[in-house]
Amino acid sequence: MKKIFSLVLMSALGGALTLGAYKFLFESTITESVNVSVPRFQNVPTNFNNSAYLSSESIDFTKAAEETLSAVVHVQNKSLYTTSNPLEAYLFGRSSTKEKIQIGIGSGVIVSADGYIITNNHVINDATEIEITLNNKKTYKAELIGTDVTNDIALIKVDAQGLPYVTFGNSDNIKVGEWVLAVGNPYNLTATVTAGIISAKGRNLLGNGQTDSYIQTDAVVNSGNSGGALVNIRGELIGINTMIKSTTGSYIGYSFAVPSNIAKKVIEDIMEFGNVQKAFIGINYKELNGANHNDYNVDNTEGVIITNVVPDGGAEKAGILTNDIIVKADNVEISTFADLSGFLKSKRPDDVVEFSIIRDGLEKKIPVKLYKNVTTIINQLGVQLEDLKESEAKSFKLDKGVKINKILNKDLLRSGLKEGQVLKSINGVRIGDVNEANNAVIKAQKEGRIILEVLTEEGVVERYIFN
Repeated sequence: MKKIFSLVLMSALGGALTLGAYKFLFESTITESVNVSVPRFQNVPTNFNNSAYLSSESIDFTKAAEETLSAVVHVQNKSLYTTSNPLEAYLFGRSSTKEKIQIGIGSGVIVSADGYIITNNHVINDATEIEITLNNKKTYKAELIGTDVTNDIALIKVDAQGLPYVTFGNSDNIKVGEWVLAVGNPYNLTATVTAGIISAKGRNLLGNGQTDSYIQTDAVVNSGNSGGALVNIRGELIGINTMIKSTTGSYIGYSFAVPSNIAKKVIEDIMEFGNVQKAFIGINYKELNGANHNDYNVDNTEGVIITNVVPDGGAEKAGILTNDIIVKADNVEISTFADLSGFLKSKRPDDVVEFSIIRDGLEKKIPVKLYKNVTTIINQLGVQLEDLKESEAKSFKLDKGVKINKILNKDLLRSGLKEGQVLKSINGVRIGDVNEANNAVIKAQKEGRIILEVLTEEGVVERYIFN
C-alpha cells in the first residue's frame, strides 16, 4: 500500500514539475513574442465621429434632377449639304448636284424664363435650322444669337415666356469628389440623368498650343449629351457637358464640361457686346513642375512663373516682376496653365484681380487691372494683326476692324499681301477685332482652307486662298 501511495505521489510531483517547466519555458516565450510583434496605436489620432461622413442614403439627387430635367432641352440641328456624282462627270463630262438635309442632335440648357438657351457651338455649327424640344414635348424654332468657337459655347433663343430655367453656380468653388448630375439627351433619347463625382478640375485637353480648363467627371455622358447641364446636388449649373475622352467614340470612364463661370461670361458678352471680351494680364509665363523648378532656382513645384512682363500691360503697371510666381488669383488656387487660363476666361478687360505671388520666397498680394489685347499673331498664317485705331477705321469707312501689322511669312509678301492692309473677313466671317480673327482662323482650319479678304489702302477688296 505504501509503495502504491509513493508511486502516486511521485507521479503527481512529476506532473507538477512538467507543467511548471512548460509555463516557464513556453508560455513566457509566447507572451513576450506577442508583446513585441503587436504594434501600439495609443498615440495615433482617431476620429469616430460619423457626422464627418455621408452615407449613400443621406444624398438625395431627386430635387436637383426634377429642377434640372425641365430646363434641359433637346436640340436638333438641320443643315444642307450638296452631293454630286463623280462617275457621271467622268462618263458624260457633266455632273448633277443634289441638296440633302443632314440632322444633328444635342442638348441645351435654358438659363432665362424668356427663352435664352446655352449649348455647344459644335451642336449647332453650320445649322440652317435649329429646333428645340422641351421636356414637356413642346417644340420651338430657335434663333442663333452668337457663338464662341474657342470655348465651344453658343447662345440661342426661342420665342417663349415663363420657361423653367437653371440658375448658375460658382464653378470656382467646386471640389474634387463632389457629387454631380449630368442631364441631357444621349442617343436621341428624352431627358436622361446620370450621377458621378468631380474627378478633376482644370483639365487641358487641346494640346494644340491653346490652353483650356475643363471640369472632369465620371458621370456618364454620350453622344447627344453635348450642350447639356452639369449640376451640383443643389441643382445649380456648374458646367456645360462638352466632350468625352474615348478610344471608341462612346463613354468609357470620363467626360468633360466647360465651367459655368466661363459659359456665363461668354453668353453675357455675346448679349452685351456681340462678341467675347478677352482679358489679359500682360505677361509671358511657364508652368512650374518637379522637373523644371530648379532651372528657375525656386522651391515651388506648382504655380506659374513669370518669364517676361509685357511693356505697358496691366502687370507692369501693377508692379509685377519677372520671376514672380502666381499661386492664387482672387483666392482661386493657380497650379497650372489651365488654372490661370480658365480663371482669365471668366474675366473682362478693366476687371481688377488680386494675384497672390511668391517673390524671393515671400507671398504678397498685388491687384492687377486686366486689359483688352489689341494685337495677336496668327501662327497658322504667319501674320501679326492689330485692332484699327478709331481714326484708321474711319479712313476705311469702318466702325472697327483689324489691320495686318506685320508679315512674318515671306511667302505671303510674294503673294501680294502687304502690311497696313485691312483684314475684312476670314472664310466669309466679318472680322472686327483680333479676338474674332483668332476664332475665325480656328474655325477655318477645320474647313480645310483659309480664305482672306483684305482691303487695300485704295479700298480695293483682294482675296487670298490658303489650303
